[in-house]
Amino acid sequence: MAQDRVPEEFIRLADPYRKELLAHCYRMTGSLHEAEDLVQETYLRAWRGYDRFEGRSSLRTWLHRIATSTCLTALDRRSRRPLPSGLGAATSSPDGRLRERPDIAWLEPVPDARIADDPTDPATIAGGRERTRLAFTAALQHLPARQRAVLLLRDVLKCKAPEVADLLGTTVTAVNSALQRARAQLARIAPAEDDPPTALTEEQQHLLDRYVTAFEAKDVGELVHLFTHDATWEMPPFSTWVRGAAAIGVLIDRQCPAGPGEMHLVPTRANGQIAFAVYRRSADGVFRPFQLQVLALAGSGVQHTAAFFDTTLFALFGLPSTAEPTAAPAH
Repeated sequence: MAQDRVPEEFIRLADPYRKELLAHCYRMTGSLHEAEDLVQETYLRAWRGYDRFEGRSSLRTWLHRIATSTCLTALDRRSRRPLPSGLGAATSSPDGRLRERPDIAWLEPVPDARIADDPTDPATIAGGRERTRLAFTAALQHLPARQRAVLLLRDVLKCKAPEVADLLGTTVTAVNSALQRARAQLARIAPAEDDPPTALTEEQQHLLDRYVTAFEAKDVGELVHLFTHDATWEMPPFSTWVRGAAAIGVLIDRQCPAGPGEMHLVPTRANGQIAFAVYRRSADGVFRPFQLQVLALAGSGVQHTAAFFDTTLFALFGLPSTAEPTAAPAH
């Protein structure tokens, strides 16, 4: 919508809620691309109806009402967004044929900078990590859309049951029942707590430094030592995923097309977690987007890596289209 056509008062009052609305739409849909479109639609609807806003609820509540309704309408037209681990068992043959599934709408990561006021502040990261981490967002995808909405409105946004009932056009009893079912479902499918919501310890930073060095050198033996024994590795749009440090080592060794010195890792943050943009050297010697890795740490090891091959994410993360390693790659 054209900014010069929007009432100045609406822009001033509504714009501060943009990041939390994006986070809400992301949790609802599991897609950063979709969430951006839905936030735009939310603001367009709010702008069109602003003259009818009577202030009986807060502007924040009113905007979330519109955003939730917009998300539910969108979710009527498609199925949930999973990670590969949500579709079936881990493969027993990490060196076997990878099954690519471009027909599936996969869960996407979200950059911290898009949903946190200060993504460099450990306290800010701690406050939002639990509500945006990949494991939680993936678990939400198992819930029916209206249950998902109830859980997010009640447990994340802290709306009261009567407010949620009014927003969804139902009863308080129905809201409480849906919340109970949603919590029970999450308890069954949500994994154990992953990396703690605090600043990195010196040991963890050392672990990540070793991880980057080993990955860029394609030192499989070192990488195996850096994963926990029960670590998992998944990589949309491939439905194949593996469990166990040794299996991850085989996968990287046999399936990764890049050789030593042909990858460069740039640190970033996604879903309140450590992430790396991985660039691969092309035939012309230029390092171009290859995959975006989101890591979960457990103690002194890497417990989970989700490697997303959707390179359109790089622009959404504000990452450059090419990278220049500080040292010349090995030949």
